This record gives sequence, structure tokens and C-alpha cells, in this order.
Amino acid sequence: MQSDQLKRTITQFLRSAQSAGVSSTSPSGSIEIASAEPESHSNNHESGSDTSQAATAESTGEKDEHGMGKETLAIVEQEVSQCTLCDELVANRTQTVFGVGNPNADLVFFGEAPGRDEDKQGIPFVGRAGQLLTKIIEAMGLQRDDVYILNTVKCRPPDNRNPLPEEQENCKGFLNRQLALISPKYICCLGSVPSKNLLETKETIGKLRGVLHEVNGWKVLCTYHPAYLLRNPSAKQFVWEDMQILMKDMGLPVPKT
Repeated sequence: MQSDQLKRTITQFLRSAQSAGVSSTSPSGSIEIASAEPESHSNNHESGSDTSQAATAESTGEKDEHGMGKETLAIVEQEVSQCTLCDELVANRTQTVFGVGNPNADLVFFGEAPGRDEDKQGIPFVGRAGQLLTKIIEAMGLQRDDVYILNTVKCRPPDNRNPLPEEQENCKGFLNRQLALISPKYICCLGSVPSKNLLETKETIGKLRGVLHEVNGWKVLCTYHPAYLLRNPSAKQFVWEDMQILMKDMGLPVPKT
């Protein structure tokens, strides 16, 4: 599985390089850049998101010390919008849902998959669960613009079912590149699906929550999904306990109860 994921990530990287203007490479390691102007991003989905617009505005013409086009969120987002790896998700989606928020955020909220409202607007967590997530973020003394929000997959599964393992695997390369570009210090997994995805475990969310985990240099906190809280309001106290753990480690003031 690791070999398949590596192949998928390399393929995605090569497509990014091509989008950035790399036309060919030689055995000596030199790289030729196509003289044509970079392809327009006019086919990107209109998400209505300030962050999406900001990401699209990022320069894709800059080159690194090797002359290669620099990877940007805008490049990855364009590739996501053209992805057809999951037949059922592609047939079901209105548009892809890439992510929203501060591209340099210290804290990332990691959810399951887009729902109906997200699929319609192209922005993660905009329905009732998203409104509750916004309240949680504000209770931490932050705003949505201070954090970054994304999901395990970028397309809405049929009937709002959980994304299948193979669908998550198909999106893993995009997710890894997205997180590498954002470079957060903390990731808050919302629910069982993203928690198991990131920690690569089969443990239940009840056993994973309440402590900080270390993964690839990130401090990871797992807690209940806002949609679960809408069905089980009594669990809100556990989420607030989890957020206080996160806040204390981030150096944010914790309100006295």
C-alpha cells in the first residue's frame, strides 16, 4: 500500500511540475521550462471562498533553486478539481471541495467528507455541523480565518456515507501535499474517519480523544465530529475538554468555567 501511495504522490507531483511549465528533464538533472505561458486556472470551481481566491492568486510562476516550478495550494487545488480516480464520487459530485482558511495556519481541522451544502458551495463545513464548528473555533478565541479546514476526501460520497478506505487512499496524496504546504503545528481530527486515517489505527474515537498524539511532527488531537454533537448534545462537554487540552498546548488562554 505504501508503494501504491508513493507512486500516486510521484504522479501527482509530476503533473504539478507540468502545470508549472516543466517540459522535460535530462539524465544530467537539468530541467527545461516550456516557453508558453502557464495554463489559465479559469476552469477552477468558484467556491465563494476568500481563501480559495487567495490560493488561486498565489504565484505559480516562481522557480526554486533547481529551476522547477514551486508547488502551491493553487496547483494542487487545480489537480483535485480534475481528479477522476473515484468513479462513484465523480458521478455524485457537483464540484470538488478543496479546503478553506489560512494557508499558513498553525492549526488544521481535519474532517470526514463534504456533505450536501459543502458540495453545493465548494467550501468545507458550511452546513449545520460547520456552523457548530465555527462556534467551537470562536470559543477557543480564534476565527475560521485563523485556521485551515479540510477533509479526508474532496468529493461528496453518495447519501453522505463515510468515504471508503480506497477513496481515502486515492485522496491521500493530495492531502499529504496540502498539509506539507500549510505546515501546521497542530491537527484536530473531527470524528472517527479522519482520526483513523491520520493515525493509521483502528481504535475508536472514544479511546483516541483526550490526549495529544505525535504524527510526522504534528501534534494531533482527536475529538467528536460536530455532526455527532448535533445528534448527541451531551457530548459537547467532552469536545470542550479536548479543546482545552489543545488550547493549553498552543498557549491560548482557557476561559475559567
